[in-house]
Amino acid sequence: MYDFGSLSDLPKSELYEELARAATALVDGETDAVANMANLSALIWQFVPDLNWAGFYRRIEDELVLGPFMGKPACIRIPLGAGVCGAAAASGETQLVPDVHAFPGHIACDAASRSELVVPVIVEGGVVAVIDLDSPLPGRFDEEDAQGFARLAAIAANVLA
Repeated sequence: MYDFGSLSDLPKSELYEELARAATALVDGETDAVANMANLSALIWQFVPDLNWAGFYRRIEDELVLGPFMGKPACIRIPLGAGVCGAAAASGETQLVPDVHAFPGHIACDAASRSELVVPVIVEGGVVAVIDLDSPLPGRFDEEDAQGFARLAAIAANVLA
């Protein structure tokens, strides 16, 4: 079992290493996708600083549907290609947005959000979900965050298939 001590004070590189270990321990042996997304959302919320929303949107046909998350109530359905989440799902590429107000077509579920990071969860070449992270701080996310969450998305992909 993983010891979920304090991770928040670690440098980013160590934080993401520990988050990956913790995520792997949380989902080990569990086959229920919703339970796994719920626990991963809670893990992110507890240990990643300066977030006001963290969770999953699941791809169902040609739209994203709200999955487990932590934060304020959110948009329930997002068409593929719409907003930051829809762009990540449609392209299969991580979207790192330092200023959501500068992103064409941004969907504001929480007016307090200023920056966003959305990482696709890819299974067998297709996007099955996205991990969505919002922050009230402009420029909160950087390439190190994107790489750290890409690793978590890969862990999620193993248990969302």
